Amino acid sequence: MDNRQYAPATQRNKEPILEVLKSVITNTSNNILEIASGTGEHAVFLASGLPLCHWIPSDINPIARESIIAWKNYTNVNNLALPLTIDVSQDNWSDLLLERKIDAIVNINMIHIAPWTACLGLINGVGKLLPEGGLLYLYGPFKRNGKHTAISNANFDLNLHDRHSAWGIRDLEAVIKIAQAANLQLQQVIEMPANNLSVIFTKGQKR
Repeated sequence: MDNRQYAPATQRNKEPILEVLKSVITNTSNNILEIASGTGEHAVFLASGLPLCHWIPSDINPIARESIIAWKNYTNVNNLALPLTIDVSQDNWSDLLLERKIDAIVNINMIHIAPWTACLGLINGVGKLLPEGGLLYLYGPFKRNGKHTAISNANFDLNLHDRHSAWGIRDLEAVIKIAQAANLQLQQVIEMPANNLSVIFTKGQKR
């Protein structure tokens, strides 16, 4: 049985995402943790495009984890680990990973299709897990100053709310605020195709 799952958006955005990651991931970023890897298509593509790193995918959904394993087996990407089970809404999720020495964390298209508590949990855990100078990369649609950046994003936001009342496109400034509270400093906001953003933070010095 072929357990590979497919997400059409991955084919549209994987190359632009890789180009941004190549510009910010250094050779010292050995262990890269991807939160909410979904189908695994990003994981195999980005790991193969960053061959000096060790890419660690994860997902809360067992069907997604099966898909990640299937994609790993299909592509035979040798710097891609088996997926972890991570639920960022659990307070201690990052404590279980402290010994892995994670250098960078990537999260693509998650926080708008999850409750706000998942975003809070993600950011707080990242703040605990990353070392000084460690990198957090977020990708997806965002509001800016409380307003949508495109009509298509506004329509997408309505669709998300219809699917689940706790879902929705997040205000970038609100995300930056909670990141700052977790000692994560905003470095870049990069406009991406289809009205998405790449948002890059680094961990500050210990307080």
